[in-house]
Amino acid sequence: MALQFRRSWSDPDLDQYRDTVVRFIEEEMQPADEAARHRGHVGHELWRKAGQTGLLCTDVPEQWGGAGGDFRHEAVFYEEMARRTLTGMNASVHTIVAHYLLNHGTDDQRKRYLPRMVSGECVGAIAMTEPGTGSDLQGIRARAERRGDGYVINGSKTFISNGFLAGLVLVVVKTDPTQGARGTSIVIVETADCPGYRVGRVLDKMGLKAQDTSELFFDDVYVGPEQLLGGREGQGFFQLMADLPYERLIIGVTALAAMEGAYNATLEYVRERKAFGQTVADFQNTRFKLAEIATEITVGRAFVDRCVEDLVAGRLDTATASMAKLWGSEAQGRVVDACVQLFGGYGYMNEYLIARMYTDARIQRIYGGTSEIMKEVISRAL
Repeated sequence: MALQFRRSWSDPDLDQYRDTVVRFIEEEMQPADEAARHRGHVGHELWRKAGQTGLLCTDVPEQWGGAGGDFRHEAVFYEEMARRTLTGMNASVHTIVAHYLLNHGTDDQRKRYLPRMVSGECVGAIAMTEPGTGSDLQGIRARAERRGDGYVINGSKTFISNGFLAGLVLVVVKTDPTQGARGTSIVIVETADCPGYRVGRVLDKMGLKAQDTSELFFDDVYVGPEQLLGGREGQGFFQLMADLPYERLIIGVTALAAMEGAYNATLEYVRERKAFGQTVADFQNTRFKLAEIATEITVGRAFVDRCVEDLVAGRLDTATASMAKLWGSEAQGRVVDACVQLFGGYGYMNEYLIARMYTDARIQRIYGGTSEIMKEVISRAL
């Protein structure tokens, strides 16, 4: 069965843009993916090429160096990478960082950093998670203490996507530990020639092998007052909460695209693979399982597409975005697992796309807020 992958939010211009994205991915990203997985990062050159092609931060307004598109343009890039499980370039985190600057930064901060992020010259990361804190952002211990007009940062962060290649890191810190959430701020750290800033090891993960997830250390790192995001202390927690619908929908979008990629790869495999004198696709169990997968993707596509339309229209709420993240990531796990089973032993081999999809999928239920956190968020809105 050929699934209809046409998005309700697409149009001829976006279709043409998708062609550009696919061409870049097939010419620049796919051939370099195996080396990136062994190395643990994609390298700066790929980021710069993506920027030159116009694929980064596409929904940043032209005023700040962007293309003036919207979330749909971002979704196209994320989908085409997810469909091929090309997870080395975490363009979504890069764009999320750009959105913190766009939505909460000062004009000087936007002018200084956004054009460099659009061009790929400066890779963005956001340092929230610390050893022992996990999803509990109110429990962070990293400090930014007043020193003259500026701040001195001390602390460590872990599980930081784009951490190894980052030229700009938004660091979530306590500026007043006595104030709880109101004592949280975000400071901007430029990593080049930054005394006291150190990148730890690139973490050895179960999946996402090409993505540079790292530890970061801050030992008396000084930043000037102009590096406080938005120019006001105590706004960090509220800045983080404001962009949750955008961030969580990205995970829902990539989950659906990965499911489509897994389905296509599996359909092609079972039609060619023979067992007991017939193709694997001829067995009733295979046909029924593919029918279940096709139905799950089709139903999920309707919901996620509506969420994309709502985000573009400015009406997507946190609870609904959390549903997209929860359902999408859980469904992705179910679908990819079923596809691995249909591959049999070959589904366990990393030379096959489906095996890499399986290990890459597992983190979707954890980062961006665990499934358990999503249920809590949704339940509070009931």
